[in-house]
Amino acid sequence: MADFADHFSGHAAHYASARPRYPDALFAWLAQQCQAHDLAWDAGCGNGQASIALTAHFAQVFASDHSSRQIEQAAAHPRVRYAVEPAETCSLAAASVDLISVAQAYHWFDQVRFCDEVRRVARSGALLAIYSYERSAVSADVDAVFEHLYRDVLGPYWPTERQQVENGYRDVLFPFAELADVPRWQLQCDWTLVQYLAYLRSWSACQKYVAANGRDPVATLAPAFAEAWGDAASVRRVGWPLNVRVGRVNTKSV
Repeated sequence: MADFADHFSGHAAHYASARPRYPDALFAWLAQQCQAHDLAWDAGCGNGQASIALTAHFAQVFASDHSSRQIEQAAAHPRVRYAVEPAETCSLAAASVDLISVAQAYHWFDQVRFCDEVRRVARSGALLAIYSYERSAVSADVDAVFEHLYRDVLGPYWPTERQQVENGYRDVLFPFAELADVPRWQLQCDWTLVQYLAYLRSWSACQKYVAANGRDPVATLAPAFAEAWGDAASVRRVGWPLNVRVGRVNTKSV
């Protein structure tokens, strides 16, 4: 397996505090599609946001991430067991898992090896759900400054795997019987300008830019964002479309 590409450990605490939350309806719907609810595996769990949410629907949650710094930022829960290990070689027993969940992490995996591991740990008929969100939307004025930052300033600093997120995971390896009519969800946050800019700073590309150039690109564009935002203390709705693919494991692919 290629060396682990760690894009977030250096700012794990910032990442944990500045990222949007997944909608509860997503996890409720996934649970409804599962045949049993004994164990869910949150692979590439990061700070454990999805892991905690899954406890509302599963008796136990196993949450793993290759980054110990990310796991250190995860919230403790009596029914979540965290582990620092690669998603491609997890410590779960064979045929033990009802749902494998991958939140904003599938593009970092060796997908061939991970899918083999999914087949190993999944109970017959278990689900694999992979989901990601890309660019946020606030208003036409704010989004124009956002696009300049995202493309023009940070474009060379995005890892190549980011393209899979931009494509809505349409081109990733997904060799399972895919469920049709998956609902559409959106992440939403009501943020002040300070909170919004903190989110932009949590991007891996932003952190790489700072390391390479010694200056914060978000701070450089803060006046333009402030003009587009209006009153900096005002709360505005920030939304991200959520791309979700769900497949049934250990059945024939369609």
